[in-house]
Amino acid sequence: MKKIIYILLGTLLGLSSCKNVLEIEDLQSLDEEKVWNDPNLVNAYLANLYTLFGNWNTAADLYSDQLVNISFTTNLVTIQNDNFKSWNYTQIRKINTAIEKVSTSTGLTEDQKNNIIGQALFMRAYAYFDMVKHHGGVPYVTKAQDLATDDLQVPRNSTKECYELMIKDLDEAIRYLPKTIDKGSSDYGRIDGNFAVAFKAKVLLYKASPQFNPTNPFDNVYWSEAHVANKAAYEQLKAEGYSLTPDYANIALQEKGPEVVFAVINAYPNKVANWDNGVRPGSESRGPASAVPSWEFVKAFPMKDGKLYSDPDGKYHKTDDVFLQNYWKDRDPRFQKSIVWNGKVYEVSGKAGKRQYTALGLADALDDFGINPKASVNSTNLARYSGFFIVKNSKLSLKQTEVQTQYDVDFVLMRFAEVMLNYAETANETGDLSTALDLLKQIRLRAGIEAGQDGMYGIKATTRTAVREAILAERNIEFCFEGHRFWDLRRMRRLNVLDGGTKHGVEAIAIQNDGSDMSINAAKLLADRYQLVESQFRYSILQVPNTGEKINRVPETYYFFPIKQSVLDKSPKVAQNNTWGGNFNPTLE
Repeated sequence: MKKIIYILLGTLLGLSSCKNVLEIEDLQSLDEEKVWNDPNLVNAYLANLYTLFGNWNTAADLYSDQLVNISFTTNLVTIQNDNFKSWNYTQIRKINTAIEKVSTSTGLTEDQKNNIIGQALFMRAYAYFDMVKHHGGVPYVTKAQDLATDDLQVPRNSTKECYELMIKDLDEAIRYLPKTIDKGSSDYGRIDGNFAVAFKAKVLLYKASPQFNPTNPFDNVYWSEAHVANKAAYEQLKAEGYSLTPDYANIALQEKGPEVVFAVINAYPNKVANWDNGVRPGSESRGPASAVPSWEFVKAFPMKDGKLYSDPDGKYHKTDDVFLQNYWKDRDPRFQKSIVWNGKVYEVSGKAGKRQYTALGLADALDDFGINPKASVNSTNLARYSGFFIVKNSKLSLKQTEVQTQYDVDFVLMRFAEVMLNYAETANETGDLSTALDLLKQIRLRAGIEAGQDGMYGIKATTRTAVREAILAERNIEFCFEGHRFWDLRRMRRLNVLDGGTKHGVEAIAIQNDGSDMSINAAKLLADRYQLVESQFRYSILQVPNTGEKINRVPETYYFFPIKQSVLDKSPKVAQNNTWGGNFNPTLE
């Protein structure tokens, strides 16, 4: 109990909404009954549980094709290691404790009890969803375990049972939670009914997905259930005033905007994140960037007409060679709001007119990428950089000295665009292509893509299969660097997209008007004054990393990750997945 009190004390000191800690009698001597009968202490306990939702993470797309990392190495996932393991029963025990203790509390009003229980039930479903997404069915424990026997001596529920129990928890949470928490309310940042119905719809989307239904991926009975839930979520949130933020660049930076369904609140100096420090060029940060886009992903952005540069029907169609020398021109506006490229105007840290350079010999050593022999210097970034950086969600006003300690933009965990595209997916799979296409067009309209004479915003899909591919491609762009891509490929059983691939970056070399190389000295003088623009460079493709490493084939076993051996050793009743040497079927089949 003392450990809980210490945690509560630390939380209370950081919560401006709680009454002064000095008004609470001797925290060190509080007994358990007083903890669960004091609304402030209960809220402090609950606040600790909100860490479940995470925060900004530059590694969120580490295992996708968006970033340059070659992450699928041999033995990336084993039964012994921690990679891709989700077994958070410590958090489950804390959540179950809150549900049980609050239910019997005599110091809370019924409204307070219901609201807290609603939040806790949602958190329980959220935690279990993460485990099921990783492993298939898990032991669905709903009673607080005893700390002395916390080894989980219970068998796994079937995956079907887990989905049923998650939906039961979410339905009960929805009954208890306020439908909408106003964005001006002091309770903003807590779970409300809108987030709960949207998350329930997402859970059911996963239930219907090919990951869990490998032999009947798109005609199984779960798609209808998922469609009903996703349609209801879309309609409820729209009725409650949610909409797409007009400017894609402002989705997170405009905090409490119309698109934010749920956000983790950051506030300097009490709570900050590390996003800017991880995505900025090293010269504008506190070290090398930890996440940079790949050339393959740069090419995946459509042109302004919504079609790929390689589409012969496109208004901006280009050959590969021509595109390479003009890749920043005529792109989907989300491109310039997400990516930093060589020569781009990048007014970071209050530097008016600043352009970012990556050319070897011109750029800072923490930013450069290339092998230009005339630069008389070797880049140290050939194994980790690509000639591109991330600008999406960057708080450019922060100075270099502030990026580690003052990035306090709220972390947007779910936004209305996801609700829309989840709905589009279920609409398409249940035969309503018209609704699916309309939702896609709304996303592209907000992006700033040209409507075209046919009013289709570059979308050419006319069949269920083609619309499915269009939605997956749209999610890749719309949610870039937000941690969706790997999990989208996995639930669609499309990890083969990553098989055996190579990743590349783009080197820039300054040139004169006649196309010949500009001297490094002359180019450096212009670059130092931000006077070299993108068209004054010649571009070439380099493989990243420069060792020539490729992505290994992503094993079929990765559609369900194994239970860690240490868990099996402590909990003999827990069975291993059948794709990892056990007899447990993690699918719904």
